[in-house]
Amino acid sequence: MLNNIKNLFKSSSNEPKKCKKCGKEFPAKELYKSYMVCPECGTYFRMNADERIDFIADNGNFKEMDNNMQSNNRLNFPGYDEKLSKALETNSKKEAVTCGTCKIGGVKTAVFVMDSTFMMGSMGSVVGEKITRLFEYATEKKLPVVGFTTSGGARMQEGIFSLMQMAKVSGAVKKHSDAGLLYITVLTDPTTGGVTASFAMEGDIIIAEPHALVGFAGARVIEQTTGEKLPDGFQRSEFILKHGFADIIKERAELKDCIVSLLKIHCQGGK
Repeated sequence: MLNNIKNLFKSSSNEPKKCKKCGKEFPAKELYKSYMVCPECGTYFRMNADERIDFIADNGNFKEMDNNMQSNNRLNFPGYDEKLSKALETNSKKEAVTCGTCKIGGVKTAVFVMDSTFMMGSMGSVVGEKITRLFEYATEKKLPVVGFTTSGGARMQEGIFSLMQMAKVSGAVKKHSDAGLLYITVLTDPTTGGVTASFAMEGDIIIAEPHALVGFAGARVIEQTTGEKLPDGFQRSEFILKHGFADIIKERAELKDCIVSLLKIHCQGGK
C-alpha cells in the first residue's frame, strides 16, 4: 500500500493537522504514514474523497464518472444558494459524493465515496443520482461496488426530492443484487439519517471503521422519544457489530487488504 500513501502526500495539504481528541498537532506526512489515525491517542481523522480514493484504489487508475453534476436550488430554499457556493469554494469536488471505477487489488470495481467536507455529506438529488448511475453502470458491466458512506442524512434544503433518493438508490442496489453482483459498504464516521436508512445498510457485506458513529436519529432525540437512557457506546460501530448491523470492524491500515480479499473471493478469483 506504499504507493497509495505516496499519492496521499501529493493530494492533500501539507499543513499540520490537529487531533480533535488529544489536541496534538502532527505534520501531514507523519499522519498519512499512520493512515490518518492519531499516532498519540488512536483517534481517526476524517478523510475527504481524494484521500480515501488514493487510499483504496490501485496506484493512479481511478476514473471519475459524472464529475460535472452539481445541485441547484429548485425549491428556492432560503440560504441554499449561499451554502452551495461556500461548499464549492472550499472543496475540490462539486458534490458530496465522488463516483467512478478503479482496480482494487487488481479487481475492477465501481466505487463511490461520500465526503463530509461538502455540506456534511448530505444526500441531495445529485448525490442520489450519481450513486444510482454508478450502480446501473456496475450492473451493466457486471462489476462489484464498494461504497464509503459518511453523511449527516438527507439534505433538508431539497425537501422531498432528497428523501426520494433513498428509494431511487435502493432500487438500483436491488437490481445490482438481482444480477448476482457484490456490494460492499464501508461505514465511516459519521453515517446517519436517510443514508443509514437506505443504501449504507444494504451491502452484502458491511464493514465499519472503529468507533464510527452510525445511526438514524440522534441519541438525544431517541432518549427524549423513548424516555430511557441509552447504553454506553450506543450508535458506535462496536455496538452495531454486536447487534448484527455490521459484519466486520477493520482498522484503517488493514481495510484495503480486507476489501481485496473479499473481492477476490466473490468476484471469480479477481478476474
